[in-house]
Amino acid sequence: MILLISTNKESLHYYEFVKPIEYILKKDKIKFFTRQYKNITKKDLEKASKVIICGTSLKDFDYFNHINEFAWLKHFNKPLLGICAGMQITTHFFDGQIWGSGKKIDNRKEIGQTPVIFKKEFLGLKGNINAYELHQVGIRKVRKNFDIFAQSNKGLQAIKHKSKEIYGVLFHPEVRNKELISSFAN
Repeated sequence: MILLISTNKESLHYYEFVKPIEYILKKDKIKFFTRQYKNITKKDLEKASKVIICGTSLKDFDYFNHINEFAWLKHFNKPLLGICAGMQITTHFFDGQIWGSGKKIDNRKEIGQTPVIFKKEFLGLKGNINAYELHQVGIRKVRKNFDIFAQSNKGLQAIKHKSKEIYGVLFHPEVRNKELISSFAN
């Protein structure tokens, strides 16, 4: 069973960032349950066979104010996919460098379709793809414990931990690249 984690402060944003992923999992007949990040329990993490940390809206950085709610990531040993905010959160706990932050946002925004180049196959994606981005916080670099699978002219787009099944994408696969979510879930 997959645990979907909502990083949204505003409940209305659930319909844009979590509901599309739920729809993909339902279509693929994959069992899941959804929790808001502040309400995750140890029992939820034990129940889950995999975790997807969903993205959030362009100006929602509440998760940075409560980053320690995700401290469990340091010791989590099940497959995990971080999408946008989820990749930022995951990278934070593995000593990556993030540009922008919840309190000091720079003027850099990435909105709309972006060409992304995959160096090698990543959860069903390979070669050149068009991805949908919606963020103003990104990953500057990751430590040696991550492989970089894809980049765009704007920076890192897809990573995987070298020894754990921890994946991260900065773009939103629920918009244009749904097969990535299906591949991770299956």
